[in-house]
Parts: sequence; structure tokens; C-alpha cells
Amino acid sequence: MKMLKPALAMVALLMSMAAFALDLGEAKSQGLVGEQTDGYLGVVKATPAAVELAADINQKRRNAYERIAKKNGITLDQVARLAGQKAIDKTRPGQYVKTPDGQWVEK
Repeated sequence: MKMLKPALAMVALLMSMAAFALDLGEAKSQGLVGEQTDGYLGVVKATPAAVELAADINQKRRNAYERIAKKNGITLDQVARLAGQKAIDKTRPGQYVKTPDGQWVEK
């Protein structure tokens, strides 16, 4: 029983941390992250949660872009840029996108 209590406490702690984790929709709505022309998520306001989220999302995107590029015989950059344009097109009003000259603008 003594070993079970610390384990349960750890599970509870991890679950509470997950409840506070930032998701992509929230981060975009809060103006913390935005879409870029290169196909990757950029950090608009550098909070630790936003930086961590962007790194995680970008790694997943890169993996997906690599699979698509390999399957279609095109470059990773071509896939990423096409995905970036689509993501910018789908960005909701009030969320941020990065212009080609590097400025964050609210759409």
C-alpha cells in the first residue's frame, strides 16, 4: 500500500499537468503561435508552453512532409511550402500568420 500511494500521486500529477497543457487551437486563439509560409508553426509570443507546443507540432509536421515528399518524388521543401500556404489560407480571422518579410500579422 505504501508503494501504491506515491504511484497514484504521480499519476494524478501527470493528469493535472496534461489538463493544463496547451493545445494548438487554444494557442492560436490566444495569439501565442501562428502559421508560416514554410509550413511550420511559429511562436508569436514566446511562452514556455508555446515553444514546447510549436516544437512538438513541427516535428510531427516534418515527419508527415517527409513521407509525402518521398511518396510523390518531390522535395521536403516543396511539400512544406504547399502545406504552409494551405495552413495560412485556413487560418481563422483573429489568428496570426507570418508574412514573407517576417512580420506577424493578425488575419
